[in-house]
Amino acid sequence: MFEFLRKKVGETIAITEEEFDFCKTLFIPKKLRKKQYLLQEGDASAYTAFVEKGMLRTYSIDEKGNEHILQFSSEGWWVSDLYSFLTGEPSLFTIDALEDSELLLITKASWDKLLDKIPAFERYFRILIQNNLIATQRRLISSISETAEKKYLKLLDSQPDCIQRVPQHMIASYLGITRETLSRIRSQMSARK
Repeated sequence: MFEFLRKKVGETIAITEEEFDFCKTLFIPKKLRKKQYLLQEGDASAYTAFVEKGMLRTYSIDEKGNEHILQFSSEGWWVSDLYSFLTGEPSLFTIDALEDSELLLITKASWDKLLDKIPAFERYFRILIQNNLIATQRRLISSISETAEKKYLKLLDSQPDCIQRVPQHMIASYLGITRETLSRIRSQMSARK
């Protein structure tokens, strides 16, 4: 079950097999069924999770009951409410499985132990967090300054598997557009082909 994690970590940092064997002892394998929660709004995030298989979504629901999807996490992604995970504060987000999923969970105490024992993981997570910050900033500016079609094209480019694996109403929520607008964009793109 740890082969994919080993491959993804190896793309960013060099670690020995001995170090990775220690790393494996700190993770808890977890299977989620479709629609099962990893985290519910208001609970503290006890884990950060590596997605071995499947697809999850991170979202919040506003006072009017509207869902706002922050991200989709598929194979090779890490998912958590990082602020809640690091501080123990209640989460602002809910994370659930869009498909049957297999995860590797790590607690905050085990995460700290990993960073302390294998310094290369400090670099690994720093790079991941930097990349996440950059992607979040770019997504924010895109959401306030780009057309609906351009946002959809960016999603097609950055996460093409989402289009096949995620219901259209969730894609619309992620893009901050209506289902009707997404349907119109898809129709116009099909007509151009």
